[in-house]
Amino acid sequence: MKYELITALERRDLIDKGDDIVVSVWPEFMMNDAIANKYFFRLYDVFPRYQYWLLADDTIVGIGNAIPLRWDQDLEKLPETGWDWALEKGFKDHTQKLQPNLLCGLSITVNPLFQGRGVSTEMIRSMKKMTGDNGFKSLIIPARPTLKKDHPLMNMKEYLSWKRDDGLAFDPWIRIHVRNEGKIVKICSRAMKISGSVAEWEAWTGMKFPKTGEYIIAGALNPVKFENDHGIYIEPNVWIEHSII
Repeated sequence: MKYELITALERRDLIDKGDDIVVSVWPEFMMNDAIANKYFFRLYDVFPRYQYWLLADDTIVGIGNAIPLRWDQDLEKLPETGWDWALEKGFKDHTQKLQPNLLCGLSITVNPLFQGRGVSTEMIRSMKKMTGDNGFKSLIIPARPTLKKDHPLMNMKEYLSWKRDDGLAFDPWIRIHVRNEGKIVKICSRAMKISGSVAEWEAWTGMKFPKTGEYIIAGALNPVKFENDHGIYIEPNVWIEHSII
């Protein structure tokens, strides 16, 4: 199948259509990160060349979002607060007129109607091409391992140690990155923080949280901790680098 890459510089009419797909794919609680609520939709106004869609016959098959930022230290020193940090830093760097030197991928979402057709690979390749075309030598991504949600009680280090019989990563999203020359840099254990009242969490999940303690929630990579009528979810991700030659 032939895909066409379109950025928000070219077609702003795709923003709402793409958002509808994103909302249909991601758990509702993931739409309530405070940093995302403050900044995410501003990406289309401030950084439109890095927000894109892959189209097949004018149908959205994938949505990609990225942000340029400045990082002068070794990538091994990237912060534990991965996703939230990158989104906020990109906007602060822009305000301070700092010249960015790398691109950070924030989100790749595949239309459910096209899953299982290699679109994820095409999305990574497209984001890498976008990185090089805009003069950056590195693409960094705080990647969310796809199947970690099925093992929320396992720490990320142990989860990443799982391998298939062919020696490749057990997790399919991590495996796709590595197959496309991505390098695992480090775990970012506090990539996102989602906080809300018990009532909000019950609305987001359709569950009840009657007591203090940790609860396993569908789609969450770690348990959510509830205390004093408040729930906090800390999501771990994995920093991955794609070097652009």
